[in-house]
Amino acid sequence: MTPISGAGAASFANVEGHREKPEDWRYVSINWVAPRYFETLGTPFLAGRDSDFRDENRTRVAVINQSMARYYFSGASPIGKHLTLDRDWKGFGQDQPYEIVGVVGDAKYSEIREAAPHTIYFNTFQEGRPASQFALRTSVVPAAVVGEARRAVRDVLKTVPVERITTMAEQIDASILSERLIATLSGLFGVLGAVLTAVGIYGLLAYLVSLRTNEIGIRMALGATRSDVSRMLLGDALRMVSAGLLIGGVIAYWSKTLAATWVEGLPLHSVAPIVFGVVALLAIALIAASVPTRRAARVDPMEALRHE
Repeated sequence: MTPISGAGAASFANVEGHREKPEDWRYVSINWVAPRYFETLGTPFLAGRDSDFRDENRTRVAVINQSMARYYFSGASPIGKHLTLDRDWKGFGQDQPYEIVGVVGDAKYSEIREAAPHTIYFNTFQEGRPASQFALRTSVVPAAVVGEARRAVRDVLKTVPVERITTMAEQIDASILSERLIATLSGLFGVLGAVLTAVGIYGLLAYLVSLRTNEIGIRMALGATRSDVSRMLLGDALRMVSAGLLIGGVIAYWSKTLAATWVEGLPLHSVAPIVFGVVALLAIALIAASVPTRRAARVDPMEALRHE
């Protein structure tokens, strides 16, 4: 079980070997974590080592993320270099150097939509900062270990209540609630549009078949088979749908730039969604057209010739 401080901070940092103009200074994110924090959350180590419980009485150590290592060291190894915090934050300042002992992969800090910020992770046991959160990695369904986790904390920390237990998946879902709502509504509108398309194609073809009953009877009387009639009507349906898809596909392709302003990370150069939509609508059109087509193919030529 890995304690996490549950709170982070931000400060300017002075990094050994990197000279930076004051106007170029950027805040770096700071978090206090315990040993095995990165292993628990699945954050990969790219260089160096993790902080250790034995670091408690040693030189203060820090682990930085890949973005910070790339910015401050430009490809050189940051292991063994030192940094200090430029501004005092609750007692932490320039008088306390930290030795960089590891580099980890980038991870989201406080906002899943933002790019990974330059981040420093300090050993919470060296700072004397009590942990307020615990992270537990499990190979089973998280809900199955909730009761045992509560009992384990209660046995060790009898006066500390467990306020809330949540999973990483739940935290991520909560952070993208608006996107999920938009996706759900878009999906519902897409289904509604597909249903309306199917109903419209069915109604139009049924009406056209009724108007062409005499023509169908004459064709069948002259030797046309039911397969010939089916192919003729399906071809008419596909031509009508294809004309609409051609216009709609062009509009959809040029509308992707507008959609990208609403949906972050939308692949502008991918035509896969448009191709999928075209294929789906063609399939819906064929299914909708199959009913009046089969009905027309079963028309008796003599009855069709008497039809007015």
